[in-house]
Amino acid sequence: MAAPSASAAAAAEAVPVDNQSVAELNDDGAEDVDVAEALFQLTIILPHEPSNQESSRIPIVVSPQEQIHELRQSVIELPSAFEYSCFHFEHEGERINDFVQISDVKGLGPEAEIRLVEDPYTEKEARIHLIRIRDLVGAAGDRTDTLHGVLPGASLFDSLTAEAKAVDNVQASTYDFDAPAKTTTLLPKEEEPAPKTVKSISLSPWNPPPYHLRQKGHLLYLIVTTNEGEQYQITSHVGGFYVNRSSNSKFDPTPRAAPKAYSAHSLLTLLGQVSPSFSESFVQLMQFNNRREPLATFQMTNAIPAAPWLVPSQSSPLCAHSADITRTQEGYLIAGVDNTDTLRDWNEEFQAARELPKETVQDRVFRERFISKLFADYSDAAARGAILVARGEVTPLNPTEGRDAQIFVYNNVFFSFGADGVGTFTSEGGDDAARVATGKDVNGVRIVNQLDIDGLYSPATVVVDYLGKRIVGQTVVPGIFKQREPGENSIDYGAVEGKEVVAADERFAAPFEKLSQALRVKKHPVWDKDGKRFDLEASVETKGLMGTDGRKYVLDLYRITPLDVLWLEENAAKTGGEETEYPHRMTVLRPELVETIRTLKWSEWVNAEITRIKGRQSKDKPEKGESDESKKPDESKEDDESKEDDESKEDDESKEDEIEERIDGSNFSFSLNPDAFSGQVAQTDEEKKELAADEEDVRNACKHLRDVAIPDFVKDINTSDLPFPMDGASLAKMMHKRGINMRYLGQIVSRCEGPRLLRLRDLCLQEVVSRAFKHVAGKYLRYLPVPLTSACIAHLLNCLLGSAFNSKPVADIDESLQSLYPEADLAFAEVTPESLRKEIEDQALRRFKITLDADWHAGIKHLQLLREVSLKLGLQLQAKDFQFEGDSTQMPEKPKEQTNGNGEKNKKKKKKAKDDASPSSAAPAPTPFTFCANDVINVVPIIKDSAPKSTISEEALEGGRHSIIQGNRKIGQELLLESLTLHEQIYGILHSEVARAYSTLAQIYFQLDEKEAACDLARKAVIVSERTIGIDSAETLLYYLNLGLYVHGSGDSKTALTYVKHALDLWKVIYGADHPDSITTLNNAAVMLQHMQAYHESRIWFEEALTVCERVIGVQSLQAASLLFQLAQALALDGEPKPALSKMRESYSIFLQELGAENQNTKEAGTWLNQLTQNAVAHAKRDKDAQAGRIRAGLRYAPRHIAGSASPATASAALSSKAKSDKPDARTIDDLVKFIEGGSAQSKPTKKRTNPKSRVGGKPS
Repeated sequence: MAAPSASAAAAAEAVPVDNQSVAELNDDGAEDVDVAEALFQLTIILPHEPSNQESSRIPIVVSPQEQIHELRQSVIELPSAFEYSCFHFEHEGERINDFVQISDVKGLGPEAEIRLVEDPYTEKEARIHLIRIRDLVGAAGDRTDTLHGVLPGASLFDSLTAEAKAVDNVQASTYDFDAPAKTTTLLPKEEEPAPKTVKSISLSPWNPPPYHLRQKGHLLYLIVTTNEGEQYQITSHVGGFYVNRSSNSKFDPTPRAAPKAYSAHSLLTLLGQVSPSFSESFVQLMQFNNRREPLATFQMTNAIPAAPWLVPSQSSPLCAHSADITRTQEGYLIAGVDNTDTLRDWNEEFQAARELPKETVQDRVFRERFISKLFADYSDAAARGAILVARGEVTPLNPTEGRDAQIFVYNNVFFSFGADGVGTFTSEGGDDAARVATGKDVNGVRIVNQLDIDGLYSPATVVVDYLGKRIVGQTVVPGIFKQREPGENSIDYGAVEGKEVVAADERFAAPFEKLSQALRVKKHPVWDKDGKRFDLEASVETKGLMGTDGRKYVLDLYRITPLDVLWLEENAAKTGGEETEYPHRMTVLRPELVETIRTLKWSEWVNAEITRIKGRQSKDKPEKGESDESKKPDESKEDDESKEDDESKEDDESKEDEIEERIDGSNFSFSLNPDAFSGQVAQTDEEKKELAADEEDVRNACKHLRDVAIPDFVKDINTSDLPFPMDGASLAKMMHKRGINMRYLGQIVSRCEGPRLLRLRDLCLQEVVSRAFKHVAGKYLRYLPVPLTSACIAHLLNCLLGSAFNSKPVADIDESLQSLYPEADLAFAEVTPESLRKEIEDQALRRFKITLDADWHAGIKHLQLLREVSLKLGLQLQAKDFQFEGDSTQMPEKPKEQTNGNGEKNKKKKKKAKDDASPSSAAPAPTPFTFCANDVINVVPIIKDSAPKSTISEEALEGGRHSIIQGNRKIGQELLLESLTLHEQIYGILHSEVARAYSTLAQIYFQLDEKEAACDLARKAVIVSERTIGIDSAETLLYYLNLGLYVHGSGDSKTALTYVKHALDLWKVIYGADHPDSITTLNNAAVMLQHMQAYHESRIWFEEALTVCERVIGVQSLQAASLLFQLAQALALDGEPKPALSKMRESYSIFLQELGAENQNTKEAGTWLNQLTQNAVAHAKRDKDAQAGRIRAGLRYAPRHIAGSASPATASAALSSKAKSDKPDARTIDDLVKFIEGGSAQSKPTKKRTNPKSRVGGKPS
């Protein structure tokens, strides 16, 4: 189903794709779709009538571009076809190949019938069938995965939605703003267990079949225990499955005699025959599974699931460990007896995938999907191998070398440590430089993969951080270990040994030139140790290797941008010895910065060209259209070849074309020399002059970073042009997008002044402390035996976060374990809170040039810092009420239990006591520390991969946006749908990029007033984000806020409030109290409450928004004035005229002081003030009259008669205007009088303003 989307993308971009006119735009903007492209219906005929009384004829809608194996997958996921896994399709008696497109099958068109024909099993098919049926009937038990950790890919969405349905309006509107963050916010709710269909399905001890029976078609032997307690021995035969005569002690795999002669082609059917209760319980299981959102239960295949940093107690049903003998046999079931099914030649697969055709749209879709899946498989395999390497489970190829110099090959992946084991980086900073280089290298490889340059190949690279070690996993490049002839270089392009020998094989010049042009790298000379000049296209550190497979490989991509010379010079100039010196010289500029500067230069150059051409034209035509030309520079920023968008009218286009013809983009060039300041010695005066010019360009780029990029970044956050970061990850992402390295956190901190920026300063300092702690912890963990790491982590966390609870923490090391590792370096046990602070202060000064205050540890946000540290180190901690402060002698009971036995039940204590080597056996009864070793449940690896993003799905998305902006809504929506299909096809549904696509599309659909579609996409965005990015990631929080807005827009404000309250709970965990952007969220929630006519509750939320605003932005700020204005309206709605008058007076006062009497905001606030004053007088008079016995309906009762549409207009209008220009609600005096007297409000503003402001893309208040 990818072809229409890709073709539409091509149409939108107006780029013909090899004469493949899949979709064309006619003059009216309509889309003519080729008949061959249209979806049509097929009928699948099953060989057996389904047990659930459905027809054996299944209608299914397909695209002619789908392949038969995709159709096959769609069929086996249908409930009526669950039992089939080994079959082929036939059409008109002819067998259909699984790997052809539907359109290639002769005679296969609309209303055609395809027959599903069962095949004989092979051993591999029987194994696959057994795995599938075990999963399907819920017999697979829990899987303890070595990579993904505890509860990977969990989602809270279902339980939240169920909770929203269970509460009434009053419960929905209550929220404790002052309550501290709860760790339970991040834990999934415990559910009732799934219905049991069978007790167990496992492999029989009689496996494998003996030779003579293998000859007769026996494949496997199974044991099934039904819910009735009956045990059946089953033979898996080429013809299907049958109950045999074997027992646990006697082997007789022949079929049983009647009446127990059960047999079937599918194991699922056989289970229904042998167990009377199976069919009913299987239906119950399906219903149980269908209660949950399918996205929350799908298995992830194309992404590594997010591992939560807080997990339930191991005694929780969520983490229950059940007996399942087949769990250990799954390796055999998946990979076969000799494990050959999983051994793959990764390098050949990757490079062959790169060589797949990409001429047509269909080629591109297939190629990108294949590459995406390949990277996902490789990242998974490399991460698993890296963990085994880190744990010492893999034998090194060079066991006699030092630990850091050892290399490994496991599962056809080449592993090495991100440390300077052989002295390559001695002059650059040793281990620190090597560590940074590997991180930069994986980013460089990702960029090269994204550029997709023909004829240039790169090894797939993954970097894994695990327990203080950095491990690099790469595909094995053919010829990299080859022994070269004497005098022959081991590298064909770039530096060979250090920088003393340089190779410049001409075969690499052409592909490297393309690479350098894309990376803005200048062709430049370098010199070897003899002063011989070589003109290289890339940095001397970037190497080219001709593989023995004849492919040109690019290696070592850690220096694709120049050095940050100003940082290095500043660092060298400072005195203070090694303690304050920056740890390495690998301080390169970010590629984003280079691209920003190039865009800036391009804009300046185009401006100059236009000015020059206009000057020439003005002699003949002085009144040349200026408006058209003024658009040129801005558009050029986005377009390399100064192409024009199609937004202008035809006459504008012709004028622009005249200028465009005269501007030759090839005359513009911008590139930097990556080897400037890296020790190159020019030989001649001309070369010295050229090198000096290159160095000046690099120096200017460094100045741009300091003088423009960083100040602009801080200013944009202060003025809300950028959203306020929530945590370290979102801060780093925003800085990197602007081309700012994390080492400049110190400079950002120094520029933070004012109440809003002080919160940015605190966030930056928290990030500095967490990064410093990561380096300190890594030093202690790096060579520590794995069983001792929990004690180390717990002790370091106690020193960092628990010193206010117990100022003298002691490392709780199990002596029995310690005795097993006499050579282990237990230096961490000597760490005290004071010594750890000193180490963190040293790291902060060295790495970020920040001198922390003497009492910095007293001002930290404990839970937020714990979260940051856990995410950076991959910790999974047991969730409990952490005691960060207080008296350690009065430890609450609950943590004692968890600390002591890790939540184990009493009946298990006897067995544990017998286990001498158990860490928990040595734990003392009361543990007066914040953390103990048992709290560290697991450590997951932090993985950085080099997978590129899909370009064709992004093109379709941009094409859709572009069409909608132009007013071609129909085409735009079709393109957006196709973009969604492409995202799902290429990445698989469960992928972080798909979550972002869902969110973007939801926003667009909401703006197009397609509210139902927007809500559906936003729900998917939330679930996929929770499972792939993290339950408590900043992105997930934003997606929950947006979902709340869309659901509210659809009329379900109660459910919307549940999502908003969950987002606020997440905010407390991620950031803490008073995040600047939460003001908007509180405001939006108040508007939702007004929709529900909960006027009193909405006024409470408005008051909280104002309180936070006054704390974060200031009492006299314009935002506070706008919120006072809204609060006054809310108080009036709540029948509180006096407080309403008071708040409006304050609002008017601020507007008057800040904007002056003539400003529209001030005038409107004044108008409201007058009306409220008159209303207060009238209200007082009525009260007086009421006391005299003349009771009439007063203003107090008026709000009850206001139509529901009036309430949101009241507050939301101000919200809308506040977001844009801090204007109060603009209404006529008549409307105000109507409002005050209780009449219905205007319907027009209500329609326009019922929806609060969306968080994404908008400016937070």
